[in-house]
Amino acid sequence: MTPLRLHLRHYGDPAADGLPLVLIHGLFGSASNWHAISRRLAAGRRVLVPDLRNHGQSPWDPRMDYRAMAADLTALLDAEGLPRAHLVGHSMGGKAAMWLALTAPERVGSLVVADIAPVAYASRHGTLVRTLAALPLAEIADRRDADARLAAGISSAPVRGYLLQNLVHDRRDAAVGHGWRWRVNLEALAHSLEDLLGFPESAGLQFPGPVLFLYGSRSDYVTGEGLPRIRALFPLARLRSIPNAGHWVYADQPEAFVAAVAGFLKD
Repeated sequence: MTPLRLHLRHYGDPAADGLPLVLIHGLFGSASNWHAISRRLAAGRRVLVPDLRNHGQSPWDPRMDYRAMAADLTALLDAEGLPRAHLVGHSMGGKAAMWLALTAPERVGSLVVADIAPVAYASRHGTLVRTLAALPLAEIADRRDADARLAAGISSAPVRGYLLQNLVHDRRDAAVGHGWRWRVNLEALAHSLEDLLGFPESAGLQFPGPVLFLYGSRSDYVTGEGLPRIRALFPLARLRSIPNAGHWVYADQPEAFVAAVAGFLKD
């Protein structure tokens, strides 16, 4: 497997003491999701924020699983000359970060996992992928029109707003066509949803370092059912609820999220 070279945003001081921090977005996300959080966490620290494969400005590839994503992240650390880093991952990005910590613990100083557990989930995203793929890009007048067309299949306005961050208009393409395109590889995601909802076989693996699981009090992604698996793979794990937050915990309660991550890293 050849790792992909991920698109990367840089924050903070490249010469700062201590391990750098890598922030890893979730499904349908990109590095831009972390912009406000990155600026806050970059005080006195180097922060790296990649777009994962098939997302944002990173390359597309038919393969979309946690082994491939972890390999991409390892290659990113190598390219930046970083033997180790702290990792913060949300949802799908949290699973990628967990897999990297389990399979290459020497590369991870500590780990923060935001609103996800190392377990398999029932299908939640198939409708989203199908609805996005069915959007007639050649007929869209503007972003408001796209939102209205998606509403029939995706009732939540905040979810539509999040997904529509992936709809971009390229003026160069507009000269010869409609100009609208998705910057997320919907075909690869559709073929890989089962892998993304699950978690790789991890028998015999364990990360011995410090881990913080942050989860939203209004989310159902981290429950008591996943706790035995968390304890088995991450024996030093701590769990902390963020009040009045859903699955997008860092967006719902950014102040509390930054405080929790900064406090954990300080400890």
